[in-house]
Amino acid sequence: MSFEHPAGGYRKIFETCEELSEPLPATVTGRIPSFLKGSLLRLGPGLFEVGDEPFYHLFDGQALMHKFDFKNGQVTYYRKFVRTDAYVRAITEKRVVITEFGTFAYPDPCKNIFSRFFSYFKGVEVTDNCLVNVYPVGEDFYAVTETNYITKVNPDTLETLKKVDMCNYININGVTAHPHIESDGTVYNIGNCMGKGATLAYNIVRIPPTQKDKSDPIEKSKVVVQFPSAERFKPSYVHSFGMSENYFVFVETPVKINLLKFLSAWSIRGSNYMDCFESNEGQGTLFHIAKKDPGEYIDLKFKGAPIGMFHHINTYEDQGFIVFDLCAWKGFEFVYNYLWLANLRANWEEVKKAAMMAPQPEVRRYVIPLDVHKEEQGKNLVSLPYTTATAVMHADGMIWLEPEVLFSGPRQAFEFPQINYNRYGGKNYTYTYGLGLNHFIPDRICKLNVKTKETWVWQEPDSYPSEPLFVQTPDGIDEDDGVLLTIVAAPGSQRPAYLLILNAKDLSEVARAEVECNIPVTFHGMYKS
Repeated sequence: MSFEHPAGGYRKIFETCEELSEPLPATVTGRIPSFLKGSLLRLGPGLFEVGDEPFYHLFDGQALMHKFDFKNGQVTYYRKFVRTDAYVRAITEKRVVITEFGTFAYPDPCKNIFSRFFSYFKGVEVTDNCLVNVYPVGEDFYAVTETNYITKVNPDTLETLKKVDMCNYININGVTAHPHIESDGTVYNIGNCMGKGATLAYNIVRIPPTQKDKSDPIEKSKVVVQFPSAERFKPSYVHSFGMSENYFVFVETPVKINLLKFLSAWSIRGSNYMDCFESNEGQGTLFHIAKKDPGEYIDLKFKGAPIGMFHHINTYEDQGFIVFDLCAWKGFEFVYNYLWLANLRANWEEVKKAAMMAPQPEVRRYVIPLDVHKEEQGKNLVSLPYTTATAVMHADGMIWLEPEVLFSGPRQAFEFPQINYNRYGGKNYTYTYGLGLNHFIPDRICKLNVKTKETWVWQEPDSYPSEPLFVQTPDGIDEDDGVLLTIVAAPGSQRPAYLLILNAKDLSEVARAEVECNIPVTFHGMYKS
């Protein structure tokens, strides 16, 4: 069932809004569950132009942090721009000062030709615009994007505390916005790096939990294992990775960053990050695994058809196999090519037309056998009774993976997946929750049973939700005993945005807390109890 959006209300989620000077009380209908006593923290773009200079890509708008607070059945909403260098300098100079994902920052026109000439050779100023996610490290909280800069924030006041350069502690060029966090607070993340002899690799980084001596855990960051890169000067774009109890899974897609182009782009022309992506149409998708503790790369060649991939759903081990579920986009074209703001703000017929050309989304399950024998050529090595995913050894020792499709709807993506992470992260699980994208426009909340493929949907006309976060009922027994929290933009309503609380069992509405202001698109976030 696919909703139509001819009124184009979705444009509102890509519009600039003001920050708030104090928390706004929300109007609650239904009953807020008594176990919700913390805050929902979310990040996304909130400033889509500076002066008369627009930002062009979905990932360019300046980072705005949102917070819904729960207290005694009441809800308040607060938001503040993160005071990154990119934001502060843009506001001060009333122009785009630091090049963003899809927007080039021109040198200051007031400077004379010579100083402008020299400014090209200072190297690139990497953006610290942390608009993607927020997560805890030790007792601190960081707003993040995918560069080497992360920004420490105060989750209560939303104040910006300091900018941290991860390059000062470990050999990486950037880290993802999707770390894995263990129950003791250990953080694992992945980033690409330049290794010996300028060869590329991908490093898994471990940040330990809170230190007894109260020192900063980031200072004790270590690289635990390294994955090789298929191409010497072209790392794959990496957005997330899989982690089970004992293994890491890294999916090397054919979407590449051309490093030589990247390094020269800044010195020659009006270039941005998006210009440096290309697809290796011949590579297909490479799947890598490594042992977690102690970190050890397992040198087996697993390969599959080309996909684009941003979000892993979950990864677990079962009877000598690693099972990992992910949100795939079929083919080798980069999906971000379809996320220019001009595309997303077009009228509905145009939005649909553009999405027809884009890669098709699919939820997939892949299975990697840990026990591999060369003599088993040509036969399926996967013996798990409950999946149709296969792994077949070819004559050259390469093992070809075919996925099981868990969900597929033409131009209907199940994306921004979430699970009951505290109890089922890295373990055999049943349910995942996601944001439904209809031709790239977010218009429903979905639940998927990965074992039976049964789905549930919450949807209302002219309503544009965001990633649903799962919060467990404290004495809950079942995996889906809990609620989902999502922020919904409803531009036509008297109160144009609300926090929606759904029962995770059947996606029925528990309560909503409406606010009298627009809330733009948010990407990721967390519930802080």
